[in-house]
Amino acid sequence: MFTGAHVILHSRDAEADRAFLRDTLAFPNVDAGGGWLIFKLPPAEVAVHPTDAEPKHELYLMCDDIEKVLNAKGISVVEPASDQGWGILASIRLPSGTPLSIYEPRHPVAHDL
Repeated sequence: MFTGAHVILHSRDAEADRAFLRDTLAFPNVDAGGGWLIFKLPPAEVAVHPTDAEPKHELYLMCDDIEKVLNAKGISVVEPASDQGWGILASIRLPSGTPLSIYEPRHPVAHDL
């Protein structure tokens, strides 16, 4: 029924963040017109967590080797890697200043089903 998911990052410096996704993270992309880049993401999965707070959405990029990502050229670390039990969690900074959460899962993943 569904063919994919489209994630939107709102940014105070969209050009710099697009260049970071293209050049530093090397995400393949298409130009939707006028330089408006849309990036191919790795396979995805979605989880639903209970909350008593205001409902929200979160984005985490999953990786096989979080230390390799954190030590890559051009990466600014906001939150260093920490073991959460279910995985190793960290946060990097986009050029706009926006933090982007990343994690190396230790749980079974659904994105290859």
